[in-house]
Amino acid sequence: MGRRQELIDRYARDLREKCGIEPDMRLLEKVAIGCGPALYHRDESLVAAGDPAEMAAIKRNFLIRKLALEDGPHLVAAINSAIDTYGRSEPRKYRAVVYYMLVKHFRREVQYP
Repeated sequence: MGRRQELIDRYARDLREKCGIEPDMRLLEKVAIGCGPALYHRDESLVAAGDPAEMAAIKRNFLIRKLALEDGPHLVAAINSAIDTYGRSEPRKYRAVVYYMLVKHFRREVQYP
């Protein structure tokens, strides 16, 4: 099994065990691949939920640019909901898991054909 598949399996485990979500493995794989090289870098693969700049970057770069969503307070609310689902006290929040939850929240699976 390759490194990417090991990471995807870890993300699926987090979705099941920490978030209570049964993942669509095909979509999870595509979201993970969409994260690019960030998957393999410790700092970039994690979301710093307490950092306002990180939250703004997720909103701007992922939700607005990647998912083509209109800006508004609903985007921040969705990010906060994903972080709450993951668990604010959870020290390791994987970017691919948070992005997966946001894709599902906004029903943007079509962005990952």
